Amino acid sequence: MAKVLVPTPLRSCTDGHPQVEVGGDTVASSMQSLVEVYPRLQSQLFDDAGALRSFVNLFLNDEDVRMLGGHQTPVSPADTIEILPAIAGGSDKPEDFASRKRRLEDSVDQISVEDLASGVLSNPVRIDVRGGDEWAEGHLPGAIHIDRGFLELKIEQEVPDRSHPVLVYCQSGTRSLLAADTLQNMGYSKVWSLSGGVQAWKAAGQGTVVPARLSEEKKRRYSRHLTMPEIGPKGQIQLGKARVLMIGAGGLGCPSALYLAAAGVGHITIVDDDVVDESNLQRQVLYTPDMVGKPKAETARDVLQTFNPLIEVEALRTRLDEKSALELFPEFDVIVDGTDNFTSRYIINDAAVACGKPVVHGAIYRFDGQISVFGVPGEACYRCFSPEAPPPELAPSCAEGGVLGILPGTIGLLMATEVIKLALGIGEMLANRIIHYDALGAKFRELKIAQRADCPACGTAHEPGRVAA
Repeated sequence: MAKVLVPTPLRSCTDGHPQVEVGGDTVASSMQSLVEVYPRLQSQLFDDAGALRSFVNLFLNDEDVRMLGGHQTPVSPADTIEILPAIAGGSDKPEDFASRKRRLEDSVDQISVEDLASGVLSNPVRIDVRGGDEWAEGHLPGAIHIDRGFLELKIEQEVPDRSHPVLVYCQSGTRSLLAADTLQNMGYSKVWSLSGGVQAWKAAGQGTVVPARLSEEKKRRYSRHLTMPEIGPKGQIQLGKARVLMIGAGGLGCPSALYLAAAGVGHITIVDDDVVDESNLQRQVLYTPDMVGKPKAETARDVLQTFNPLIEVEALRTRLDEKSALELFPEFDVIVDGTDNFTSRYIINDAAVACGKPVVHGAIYRFDGQISVFGVPGEACYRCFSPEAPPPELAPSCAEGGVLGILPGTIGLLMATEVIKLALGIGEMLANRIIHYDALGAKFRELKIAQRADCPACGTAHEPGRVAA
């Protein structure tokens, strides 16, 4: 079958296809085959007598058919026919807007507010083609914002299926007619324009959604996030609503908290009952020599609040126990375990499983670091990985065995990354896996773990969230 190249003005008649394949032994029969498949081309290419219009120029393999055998020029399956309409480059009497609007009203399907609200359309994608300021004042529930000027660039990302129903709307119903016409020319086959737009929607008593907005200060501070499609303004607002509980303000907690604050996590609560020691200054980057002897929780809070006054930071100078964990955890989206002892880790794990909260876990010793995400419903928890604490001689503390001062920064930043992903709901969660970092060998290894049926915290053989006695 030969290939026909369709010019832009005629693509609305070919469902947006820039080229199509047709049968036929000659140019004329190929054109006839074309209009049989796309009948709307009939009046564009042929006159009332059925003859090809004189202003429709046809080229076969880049040669004008008039220089060959005319419309009876033979065509083979390997040939390419190009339709090239005459272009005036302007008009002494261009189409005025009122005429164009009337033409679009005839060619674009419109739907009333009443019919849309009653569910006449089956799950259409709602596209708001107004400007950003108009969108911010209120939009239809479930709508996607694509400024009309960017419609051609972005629509395929939002609606890749061109046969899916699409509803476009604007403020009063005029811009949406133009947008609907554009979508039809791109090959979208089920497009409606909302008659009367948002004005009619509100007049009918239908509600709108007013999106949360970033302040100008936040736009400047988080500008690098806003340019990322995975985050953008919507994701940054979501980060601003996130609540993170940071247990431990030591080597792991300090870098994690610092970068979570920098990222704009809206609320961070720090739990720690210790005070700053001179030995902490090697690796706990929130503290300076003048802070030695001061409570870590309050000191870390003050540093973070000064660093980013656009977020909330709370300090709890206390040691976490089973009771306080179960009381605290339901208020937060993500728990960060920056502790350095097994007792605290088991308390955190069991409370998180009971409350259905993810725990971002980190551990460091000398040149080795570990990170994972535990406590997610249906996934492995910390007890699945470590059913019981090892003897002290096999798991000495950093105070006993030491730690490379920069290692907490490496692991702490990886922990902060997992928190951000969980808060945004993006990427692949680090569940059922542990990342082991060997600083001396400069190697990362991924080790797989699995939920255990006999796990006393999350296993199916026990009541969820209850550790067997």
